[in-house]
Amino acid sequence: MSLAVATPRTTQLAALTLGLLAGLATTSAAVAQGATALPRVRVLATGGTIAGAQASSTDYGYKSGAYDVNTLINAVPNLGKLAQISGEQVANIGSQDMNDEVWLKLAKRLNAVLASGDTDAVLITHGTDTLEETSYFLSLVTKSDKPVVMVGSMRPATATSADGPANIYNGVAVAVSPRAKGRGTIVALNDEFHYARNVVKTDTTSVQTFKSLNRGPAGVVHTGKVEWFQPMDRKLGPKSEFSVDKLDKLPRVDIIYAHANMSPDLIDAAVRNGAKGIVIAGVGDGNMTTPALEAAKKAARAGVVVVRSTRLPMGLTLRNNEVNDDELGFVASGELNPPKSRVLLQLALTKTTDVKRIQAMFYEY
Repeated sequence: MSLAVATPRTTQLAALTLGLLAGLATTSAAVAQGATALPRVRVLATGGTIAGAQASSTDYGYKSGAYDVNTLINAVPNLGKLAQISGEQVANIGSQDMNDEVWLKLAKRLNAVLASGDTDAVLITHGTDTLEETSYFLSLVTKSDKPVVMVGSMRPATATSADGPANIYNGVAVAVSPRAKGRGTIVALNDEFHYARNVVKTDTTSVQTFKSLNRGPAGVVHTGKVEWFQPMDRKLGPKSEFSVDKLDKLPRVDIIYAHANMSPDLIDAAVRNGAKGIVIAGVGDGNMTTPALEAAKKAARAGVVVVRSTRLPMGLTLRNNEVNDDELGFVASGELNPPKSRVLLQLALTKTTDVKRIQAMFYEY
């Protein structure tokens, strides 16, 4: 009797056969359980670093939006086990070039997709530079409780250890989580996810750049396993009074950065050039120099809505704390930083110029 001797070739064939059988078993089980029951997630792509390409894997420079939405989807292993994925390209820009026109286009397309009967959740890919602003804007104008999750990456798709595929995978996992409904727009990167209202970009290059400094993350996600923390206590989604349906542009709102020896000139220039609102990125608790304060007071008296925020990364800008907002006719931003204060003020100005009502909005949203 002769014994069969295992050779590298026969070992490889056996392993391949076992792999094929395992794959067939998995496919059969999926069919038996109803693979079509997987949630349907639509990916709306806007470009950014997550779709970027370098000339080589060691180059620092790269071109944003070099790859389309289908390339991004196909680069993520096992994504089809989480959901039925489809995609479309809404824009293809670096997020430093994000503007009101693209915001309105994206928001209207998002609402249309969510209103359709063939989508259970939406994932949006976006550059990180203005991700916190776009996500907050969408959280205020989305008219559905269906989950909306935004992801980006700090490294382009061609970089060594690119973080985009993992962020897309975990973003889809958050989007199909049973507890994601009614949470508003969520931002998911680097194994954490955050409410759009709270999250800020804190580091120029680190993958651990997005943080909710005042409140902490909404939850964590690792290899598709999702753990939720606290709920959001402010208005968002369908409860918001804002809508983009009849908008083709947004009011101009400028952000002006406060500093030592701050001149009033930029405030005056913003008013002259048509700003309907001004956000001061103030020192400390939203403060500014006396000449700048006088210019802001004059602007408010001329009907320009002035919001005091802070250039600091944490803390609240409190009403009437160091500046008499009641007397000067200003709005205090509370928790909202200057970029998010600008977003809310733009939408508020589509409804009213009444300072008291706008201040109430900053408490509610």
